[in-house]
Amino acid sequence: MAQRQGESVTESEDSASGKHTAAARHENVMNGKKEKSACISDSGEYMIALMWHPGATVPDSVDLAEDEVCSLELPHKTSHLESVGLRKSKRFGNVFGVEMSPDTIAIAMVYFVQGILGLSRLAVSFFLKDELHLDPAETAFLTGISSLPWLIKPLYGFISDGVPLFGYRRRSYLALCGLLGALCWGSLAMFIDSKYGAMAAILLSSLSVAFSDVVVDSMVVEKARGESQGASGSLQSLCWGSAATGGIASAYFSGYLVETYGTRYVFGVTAVMPLITSAVAGLVQEEPLKAPSDDPKVMLSKTAQFISTSKSQLAFLWQTVKEPSIFWPTLFIFLWQATPTSDTAMFFFTTNHLGFGPEFLGRVRLVTAVASLVGVGLYNTYLKDVPLRNIFLWTTLLGTALGLLQG
Repeated sequence: MAQRQGESVTESEDSASGKHTAAARHENVMNGKKEKSACISDSGEYMIALMWHPGATVPDSVDLAEDEVCSLELPHKTSHLESVGLRKSKRFGNVFGVEMSPDTIAIAMVYFVQGILGLSRLAVSFFLKDELHLDPAETAFLTGISSLPWLIKPLYGFISDGVPLFGYRRRSYLALCGLLGALCWGSLAMFIDSKYGAMAAILLSSLSVAFSDVVVDSMVVEKARGESQGASGSLQSLCWGSAATGGIASAYFSGYLVETYGTRYVFGVTAVMPLITSAVAGLVQEEPLKAPSDDPKVMLSKTAQFISTSKSQLAFLWQTVKEPSIFWPTLFIFLWQATPTSDTAMFFFTTNHLGFGPEFLGRVRLVTAVASLVGVGLYNTYLKDVPLRNIFLWTTLLGTALGLLQG
């Protein structure tokens, strides 16, 4: 009897243990389903992000298997484009944490051209001073005139959006900007020998750079839309890093070539650089627009629509500028840029009184360009997730302190 009771107890314990094991197994299965469901939900959020992200590209295989989806490591929830885009980055490479698609390559190269055009900066200064014999006041005036195209950059946005050329809003303008820049620097290299001709050529070359800058900036804004501050910071690091790299490539040679071959030779070399912008215009991913109709009524309707759209955009821009979060930073930048600079006076002082030659000034520019690239690296590594207000505050204070050392 006692033996039967013992066997009964043992059987009940085994049964309970089996139920516990089954329950645990059921719980593991359910947890696995939840994890797999969460992974699939993450991929669904990625697809939603793709639909709402204008500049995004769909991976080669959108229908990922569940185990492939779960194998993706999501660094943070705010930017699924970064996480799923890692599969494609193996093909195109990754710079500053940004996937190098054809669009981003075009953006980086346009900024690189902006940096490498610094090759002509010293040549222009010595050309105005030594060959055209302009005094510091005339040189400063001409330099100020050349910055005018940068003051009306919103106008270029209206033009590129409202007046597509050859069926494109970006490709065509980038190509034309490169050709215009090459024409201006080529004319300086060959036949311009008056201050008015030099002013016109420098002004138009500045226009070509400013217009192309607006076009690529619009591409950057579309790619950064909906991304986290870190992802947007990485894209900005790519832009400024490309410009700084171009500046480093041209900094030392800007002085060496002037001293060895003369200013016009430097202008001729510089004329080749804007053609890079024209060449990379074909990399821009843009669908061609329909050809406009030749019907006068349709053309009149299109013109009226463009004028109406421009008015609404200007009204929207004005409403945006009046927002306190936009107005005060804009006012700060305006006052900062309105502060007089000593660039022209410093150039005449270092060349006439200190006797610095072009090669030495090129070395100084090289140090400046390297410092710019170091700043980009520091921002991308340590500061891209820091609140912008703190960065503006401390960099302004540091810049003011360093500026006082010039006195």
